[in-house]
Amino acid sequence: MKDLFGKALLDYQNGNYTEDIVTSTSISGEDKLPLPYLFRNFKDMPSLEQRALKLSKGFVLDVGCGSGSHSLYLQKKGRKVKAIDISIGAIEVAKQRGVLDAEVKNILDETETFDTILLLMNGTGIFQELSQVSKYLSHLKSLLKTGGQILIDSSDIKYMYEDEDGGFWMDTNSSYHGELDYFLSYKGKKELPMKWLYLDFNTLNLACETIGLKCELVLEGEHFDYLARLIPAETRIL
Repeated sequence: MKDLFGKALLDYQNGNYTEDIVTSTSISGEDKLPLPYLFRNFKDMPSLEQRALKLSKGFVLDVGCGSGSHSLYLQKKGRKVKAIDISIGAIEVAKQRGVLDAEVKNILDETETFDTILLLMNGTGIFQELSQVSKYLSHLKSLLKTGGQILIDSSDIKYMYEDEDGGFWMDTNSSYHGELDYFLSYKGKKELPMKWLYLDFNTLNLACETIGLKCELVLEGEHFDYLARLIPAETRIL
């Protein structure tokens, strides 16, 4: 990874903002990701993110923290927060902005336990592929304290395959429709392609059931997106 995302955040943080990140996927063309949006305040966040932050409790793990906007809001509300990201530049920016506990780390390498685990801005993206969902969810479950919760958002992107007649052009013999190749470029340089997963709620719910998590639909957004709350299933008394 060249960490172009981190370099872009550092540019913005250090007053060198001249252009935005450009993204695309295997099923969509180029689109701009405005850098100011990645430094947004609570009032500028989507309703799904606002609800997730309000539901956060206890010791919070902010996974894929980016510039640290979610962590900063929670800190101001008196929450103890640990922010992690695989981007070195992002963690440097988060620290510069005042995040007290920020670390370059992959979620699969995390070992502490938490009352709330946040995975926002399409939190299922880090699962990469449908075949890895159970592995990631099992690990996340292992990081929960008693009474803990996972707050995660995603979208059902089936609509992106719809044709003008209302039908769908998905190849039924191919992999899950939410599995995408994600491309990012910044200032003329291209990042290495990565796998990125959008997961519809029913598929997430089924995956949760298989590993002993209850999946609650908390809020639906305006464009096929949703926020879910995952908690360990109650132990049954035989």
